[in-house]
Amino acid sequence: MVDAAASPEAGSRTAASVRAESGSTALKAAVYLDTDEAMRVYEAACNGATVSPAQSFAWVSAWIAHTRPDFLVATLASDHRPLFAIALEVTRSGSCLVARFMSGRHANGNFPPLTGQGHPPLTRDDLQEIAAAIRKARPDIDILAFERMADRMDGVENPLLALPHSPSANLSLAADLTGGFEVLLDRVSGKRKRKKHRSQARKFEAAGGFRRIEAKTAAETNALLDAFFVMKEERFRKMGIANVFGEPNVQSFFRALFADALKAKQPRFVLHGLEVGGKIRAVTGSSRAGHRLVCEFGSIAEDDLSHTSPGDFLFFENIREACENGFEVYDFSVGDEPYKRLWCDLEITQFDVLVPLTFKGRVLASGMRTASRLKSMVKNSPAVWRIAKALRRRGGAPISPQD
Repeated sequence: MVDAAASPEAGSRTAASVRAESGSTALKAAVYLDTDEAMRVYEAACNGATVSPAQSFAWVSAWIAHTRPDFLVATLASDHRPLFAIALEVTRSGSCLVARFMSGRHANGNFPPLTGQGHPPLTRDDLQEIAAAIRKARPDIDILAFERMADRMDGVENPLLALPHSPSANLSLAADLTGGFEVLLDRVSGKRKRKKHRSQARKFEAAGGFRRIEAKTAAETNALLDAFFVMKEERFRKMGIANVFGEPNVQSFFRALFADALKAKQPRFVLHGLEVGGKIRAVTGSSRAGHRLVCEFGSIAEDDLSHTSPGDFLFFENIREACENGFEVYDFSVGDEPYKRLWCDLEITQFDVLVPLTFKGRVLASGMRTASRLKSMVKNSPAVWRIAKALRRRGGAPISPQD
């Protein structure tokens, strides 16, 4: 049964809702366009929910505060209590408007907030109701793009995968930490890794001494991110890749995200750095996602010590600490790179769901699916992928690091 509220004009800052019945439980789909109301609703939906770091209230609210996107929040609720929510920003792709997860390609392993305890699993019909509510609230949106999603989190299945879906073009690589650090090393050439780690430590001592830093203050957070942004700009430029960390508002977002996380007893977002001879040589930014520690990003300085692999040294220490802290998985996140393969014995497939709302959206969805298949084919062929990377280094238009 569908009982649609009157549709507001596109872009108006009001709420639209659609009521649906799923099985024996009546669910109400609602869309919130007013910024304050949307954020109150989304925060309530995240409280006690299963949710990935990039869909958490901390991440979404920081992104909204620092980038001021055109966005909406949609929910499925029972008795005015949200069971499921999605926060989407509206961006343009050619002539189409696309509603997708906040922060674009910075958001990976996505799992929107889901509570639902005591309720039947959400069905395809429930999710189609939420899509219908968005279409009524924002008839200018052509397609919903739920990309790079985890299939499950903490043993809970992602309800959006009840909709037609396909694998994302990029694998996510991870290391199984079951049994602890020594057990992991025994599986991944541990003797060689230990020897290399000792050799690196000696070289770092000779270069002026070293220390691993975990940012515990806003000042330390800014210092590590200052270094990271410089590293990333230089590295992406050499690779012919667009610098997705280059915009000032994106940098402000990450500064706020990691600094605000320090207010919690157990911060969900944490920065680590390796300082050698008084200079930051490597940086990682991680998130805590249940039993997983996820490396959201990392980089190294292109300088006189880059040949000593300071990034690998920092990963060694990060992974060892993750084992000591009881994490079951160290997740390197999206991207198949040789340095990740040195540690990883798990390949994780993420998934995309495309929901066209208009004819233009259907055309765009077809193109996006084709592009994703082509990217996957290229990246699954080592020879072709080497050629593609060589071509982009020669110049030409910069591309996204995950393209």
